[in-house]
Amino acid sequence: MTLTTVLFDVDGTLVDSNYLHVDAWQRAFADLDTAVDAWRIHRAIGQDSARLLRSVAGERDEAWNERAKALHSEHYRALAPRLRAFDGAAGLLRAIAARGVRVVLATSAPEDELALLREALDADDAIHAVTSADDVETAKPDPGILEVALRRADATPSDALMVGDSVWDMAAAARARIRSVGVLCGGVGAAELLGAGAQAVHDGPAALLAALDGVL
Repeated sequence: MTLTTVLFDVDGTLVDSNYLHVDAWQRAFADLDTAVDAWRIHRAIGQDSARLLRSVAGERDEAWNERAKALHSEHYRALAPRLRAFDGAAGLLRAIAARGVRVVLATSAPEDELALLREALDADDAIHAVTSADDVETAKPDPGILEVALRRADATPSDALMVGDSVWDMAAAARARIRSVGVLCGGVGAAELLGAGAQAVHDGPAALLAALDGVL
């Protein structure tokens, strides 16, 4: 098969942001007088925010959910100076682009968060296209965001590869019939990523870059 496109999740895959999200969500819940253990939030990171809220805080009315999302965004923006790209992340994207393979950021982050992530990543010259929360109604593990990414790269599932850090990334790729590779830098174990459909697992962007000849 000819690989023409690599789709990348961003949070926890290219940028060290997952634990900042955990912190921001926990602060948001505390503002709403709701105690949620940090590990439960981490287990839910990477999926659609409505699913995340339901899984860690139970069924709530729409007003409560919207307030929780707004508070999370407020706290996350305050933590943004701590965002950093993982070692090798920008180099990985540039190495893939240099081989004539299209790089697409397949994230469901809202536009304001996406801007912060792209600033931390500092590799726009290697990026062919991006997605954001505005592109779909429901994010991962639904495959919609990956389908949008494929269209923007003029690619088919059979000539694309998905790289992500969560079981939700792997599940979305499987539903979209895209091969996937996992990275451990988001805090999810290799066994879970492989069990969710990853064909291989690497420590992070630097390790994937070192193994690139065997991946592309």
